[in-house]
Amino acid sequence: MILLKHFQKIITPFLLAFLLAFPGVAQKFENLAMTPPMGWNSWNKFNCEINEQIIRDAADAMVSSGMKDAGYEYIVIDDCWQVSRDSLGFIQADPEKFPSGIKALADYIHSRGLKFGIYSCAGRETCASRPGSRGYEFQDALTYAKWGVDFLKHDWCNSTGQNQKESYALMRDALYASGRPVVFSICEWGLSKPWEWAANVGHLWRTTGDIRNNWNIPDAKEGKCWGGGVIINLDMQQGLEIYAGPGHWNDPDMLEVGNGALTDSESRAHFSLWCMLAAPLIAGNDLVNMDEKTKKILTNKELIAVNQDVLGKQGFKIKDYGEIEIYYKPLHQGDMAICIFNRFNQPVSTQLNWKNFELQVNSQNKNLELTPTIDRKDIQLNDNYTIYDLWEKREIGTTSQVLKREIAGHDVAVFRLKKH
Repeated sequence: MILLKHFQKIITPFLLAFLLAFPGVAQKFENLAMTPPMGWNSWNKFNCEINEQIIRDAADAMVSSGMKDAGYEYIVIDDCWQVSRDSLGFIQADPEKFPSGIKALADYIHSRGLKFGIYSCAGRETCASRPGSRGYEFQDALTYAKWGVDFLKHDWCNSTGQNQKESYALMRDALYASGRPVVFSICEWGLSKPWEWAANVGHLWRTTGDIRNNWNIPDAKEGKCWGGGVIINLDMQQGLEIYAGPGHWNDPDMLEVGNGALTDSESRAHFSLWCMLAAPLIAGNDLVNMDEKTKKILTNKELIAVNQDVLGKQGFKIKDYGEIEIYYKPLHQGDMAICIFNRFNQPVSTQLNWKNFELQVNSQNKNLELTPTIDRKDIQLNDNYTIYDLWEKREIGTTSQVLKREIAGHDVAVFRLKKH
């Protein structure tokens, strides 16, 4: 009885001592997230207004909408599912919002052929002031294993005095000690440059602050831009491609497609660019009431194939003309994906010379003299490729000819090039 009453004080130092004595067992689960995780998270649409019926309905809609068939598999509850700890320190779900308990909810999601994810925080409290995992890492990991958790998003609020590397390594070790393979999502907003240290800790790590439901409005924190709209988070990925690969992904945060603030062009560009970046594709919209335009974007299987390509390369800019950019993503079997991104508000007419990816641009009947600030001359086409348009979903010719294309404002043209 005394041991049980003091379980939370005993289990952590005991397991820590064990792991220090046998460091070979302190590791993350391998062979998980070999392609960027795909799923849905409750936060962007529902924030704290969640309950078990909303989550069940989201799982049902993921199946009925065709998203599951397109590759989405995780249903993740974000903050506000937890309210307290019991007398032994075990985390407790909100009994009013989740009367059946988390285990029953996980079982239901699994019964739909999906995987279940949950949220916690490395600090003593979550961002919504619910109980965090600090001091309870091993106990929480054991609880998650008992419930059948497949994915853990681990936040960084209320973590004053903590070190990111130590805190996330501790939860990694706790998850591993629990024995149930869990995809570990590090969410410390890129503040400690996790891409430099987290490949052996987590399977994905946030590179930005929280995304906002807008195109290009920054979020300010401590006097600097640390995240915000789609474009803010996109631009923060520059140069990070060398750190991504199978089992360890840069995460510019969840998708805002379908949440109402973005135009159709912006939604298409947002999704396309996240696919080019090999970013996790975590939808954040209302799946139950999703309109056909949103469904068409989120289930574009040709673009998803680019995102999920087994080579595991993150795309990057090879030309930057200021408001016009070209992204390149190498794919397996010698294929490649090319995305022309128009950041102008107005449409532009483009001519692309495939040999060296030189671009001529005309906007409102005026030729623009554009000098690239980024110009990867080492990336050229030495062979002839068939061009497949990933939004029109058809072959449009070969790279032996100049490509002419009008691109709407805040929109993209995306192609898959296949060798003859």
